[in-house]
Amino acid sequence: MKLILTLFLSLSVSALSAPSPSENPTNATSKCPMNFDYVRTVPWDVSECKDHLSPNSTRCCQALLSLIGVAFAENLKRTSFFRLPDLPTSISCLQDFQTKLSSLSLPSNLTSVCFNPMQFITTPNICASIQTTRDWVEKLGNSTDLDSACKPDLADLTACDACVAAGFKVQSSLIAIDGNNSHSTNCFYFAVLYAAGIVNQFGPESIGAVSCIFGLSIVSNKSSSSKRHSGLIYGVAGAGVALVLVCGLLGLYIWWGRKFRERSDEGEEELGSRARRPTIVSIWFKIDELEKATDGFSPKNFLGRGGFGMVYRGTLSDGTVVAVKKIIESDIEGNSEFCNEVEIISNLKHRNLLPLRGCCVADNGAPHESERYLVYDYMPNGNLDDHLFPVSTSGHSPLSWPLRKSIIMDVAKGLAYLHYGVKPAIYHRDIKGTNILLDSEMRARVADFGLAKQSREGQSHLTTRVAGTHGYLAPEYALYGQLTEKSDVYSFGVVVLEIMCGRKALDLSGGSPRAFLITDWAWELVKGGKLEKVLDPFLVNDGDSQTANPRGVMERFVLVGILCAHVMVALRPTIAEALKMLEGDIEVPIIPDRPMPLGHPSFQRNFSISPALSALQLNSGDMLR
Repeated sequence: MKLILTLFLSLSVSALSAPSPSENPTNATSKCPMNFDYVRTVPWDVSECKDHLSPNSTRCCQALLSLIGVAFAENLKRTSFFRLPDLPTSISCLQDFQTKLSSLSLPSNLTSVCFNPMQFITTPNICASIQTTRDWVEKLGNSTDLDSACKPDLADLTACDACVAAGFKVQSSLIAIDGNNSHSTNCFYFAVLYAAGIVNQFGPESIGAVSCIFGLSIVSNKSSSSKRHSGLIYGVAGAGVALVLVCGLLGLYIWWGRKFRERSDEGEEELGSRARRPTIVSIWFKIDELEKATDGFSPKNFLGRGGFGMVYRGTLSDGTVVAVKKIIESDIEGNSEFCNEVEIISNLKHRNLLPLRGCCVADNGAPHESERYLVYDYMPNGNLDDHLFPVSTSGHSPLSWPLRKSIIMDVAKGLAYLHYGVKPAIYHRDIKGTNILLDSEMRARVADFGLAKQSREGQSHLTTRVAGTHGYLAPEYALYGQLTEKSDVYSFGVVVLEIMCGRKALDLSGGSPRAFLITDWAWELVKGGKLEKVLDPFLVNDGDSQTANPRGVMERFVLVGILCAHVMVALRPTIAEALKMLEGDIEVPIIPDRPMPLGHPSFQRNFSISPALSALQLNSGDMLR
């Protein structure tokens, strides 16, 4: 999420074609109060301007606008002024800025191409008559959302999201005070400078502020050749010593690991050989029982492929019908860890979670390897996708509005239990239609905890392996492996939209990539005032829609789905908040605009920036693909 780019300092076509300082009628000079030494020390991506030397190079100018913003934030911190006092001072500062850029072997005309000196001068007519921090406090008070949200290290993606969301709120407050919407860009610019210069405790030149608030592309620092040479010498010497130590430790580890695995396997073999473990919650099945129940895992009993495994229908000796999942791959290493995970999952008891009956660990003949199976209650009505998108031969009729409403509420309650009903919280990681099963009463059960992940108390979870399904994955999880409760909320929002719209999350039948994602399609229609076009036509035309299918309630469900699937973590509700919105206990807030989802340089090539701060759209390089 780049907080400024074109917004910062009002980059426009006129600015790009502005006269150079030397061409300005006022050619007097004045000493610049700002220091631009950071231009050489901050690890910004210089190639943005080396590779794009065209006079109309917007990318380079955007980068320079962000870069010079660091100096303005430092100047605000030191002097309390948001801008420069007069034109000669502005010209002088641009000359100093250009000198630093030239020292990096960049073109000597960059500032004259990208900037108009007039745009940096103080004037009372740009945003609520604010010129200094004193004016800011008089207009907004001693504390704003920025003061708390933008204070920590913004290199953390969640913190960055919160800071950006706060920037939008403060901008709205300033516009309300000013009364002129045409000043929205300048008001946002003031919020940017205040966040970086006054609020953030690490300062405008910190990596978090530079990459999140100013949106600069950050690259690794490059050491000098002498440092690299010294590092190589010390590295080789250290490696020789380390190699001896590693070899000794490796031998000890192999010996210890072999002994440990032998003892562990002996215990697990004994555990797997028992038919029942009545002293614990789970039932431990023998492999013979499961093979008999599924007729040797016959293809005729194959139900489908779930997360990490193949699922078969089975009938136990007492006549109970079950679903048996044969685990094919898993994050869990070692049978003891698998058994611990089973115990955790089997203790989860909620009306809207699929019950786990038991499991099986069976030796397949290979040394130190075994097959794992999970046994669930069988759900006779299949999964949600079977009913939302039935094949012509299935015989399923479209779901009625009462059933859709009930399913959405059931899923929300099941997730709320996972997030708040157990400690530590459990994040599902793969909420989608095929993982929402329907029992004999068509009540929804959240299933497939093969992907579930327990959280660390009070922290987001970072994982190197992203599990889930394209179209349902939250952006911060899909791209950075950052897993929080809001990741499940995003997936839930997509499912809600599928249910309410009757369209798949990821539709590959359309012509353009922008038509692929249901979240984009629904958001654009709602922001365009065409919410009624989002609803599944069956819901609108099913009987007396004014009584049987209340339009206002259905539209509220659509809005909650869009809000839950917002690209910015900070702007999504928690599942508890979403549940209250669905129930009508709290109002659904105005759907916010969708800026760049994450403050990370890798997004610079994936998005276009709107100077109006609204309708920021995905380019064809969709972030979720």
